[in-house]
Amino acid sequence: MPKIHFTKMHGCGNDYIYVDTMQYPISDPVQASILWSDRHKGIGSDGLVLIGASPIPEADYSMRIFNADGSEAMMCGNASRCIAKYLYDRGLTTQTQIRLLTNSGIKTLNLHVRNGVVESVTVDMGTPQLENPEQFVSSGGLDKGVFVSMGNPHYVIFTDNVDQVGETGRILEHHTAFPQRCNIEFADVITPNVEGTPAKPQGSVIRTRVWERGSGITQACGTGACATAVAAALTGRAGRRSQIVMDGGILSIEWRESDNHVLMTGPATFVFDGEIEATINPPQGGK
Repeated sequence: MPKIHFTKMHGCGNDYIYVDTMQYPISDPVQASILWSDRHKGIGSDGLVLIGASPIPEADYSMRIFNADGSEAMMCGNASRCIAKYLYDRGLTTQTQIRLLTNSGIKTLNLHVRNGVVESVTVDMGTPQLENPEQFVSSGGLDKGVFVSMGNPHYVIFTDNVDQVGETGRILEHHTAFPQRCNIEFADVITPNVEGTPAKPQGSVIRTRVWERGSGITQACGTGACATAVAAALTGRAGRRSQIVMDGGILSIEWRESDNHVLMTGPATFVFDGEIEATINPPQGGK
């Protein structure tokens, strides 16, 4: 049986299985994600990420991401940073700015390289959508949180009990107010503003735990961190710069005033490489 080479990576503990589909096309990514993500019988991860060539000239590479339950996600900030590190550190590109095609559009990745190694990545996550066109939050009777879409839906609840993530998050993901399910954040603004240097202001510090649709509790969520920072700024709890403290690490978020783009900066880490037996399609070539 053919073997597929994979790489396990994580961004602040948000771990995924990465496969270069330019070399190893995956015939059934839904089933592969379900089987391989199993932490007892598989590799173990929050899901499966496919790195591919871009079908359009406006982007350099493409990304598809499947949650642990096999559902396909629109976008993942942590995974996009890991892809940038994978492409550069493995010698697939020498670019320090990469245009990545996702299901929620093209994201620009700026790589911060030191001694030939990517130390961190800043992702331009675009502009947040602050109003849900279906207005399912208000129609569902949920009025304690803030809805923010970062290409995928998030519902941010400010509370001093972020540990309710397991009990309440599970329920809210499937709430009738969210017909396509929703990512749920529980956030506590530790400090509304922390002084930094003029060149590198630190901003607010916000403790956040997340329940991701299709995966459950995760160590971190890049789009969730962005949604939390935007929601905190919208409600006057914080400024436009925030340090989002998640279970697996800290992400720096700036909601840029000049164009309303959200910039996310954080690390990406290799865990291990491996091979797994699977039936795959013949290689189709690629970039």
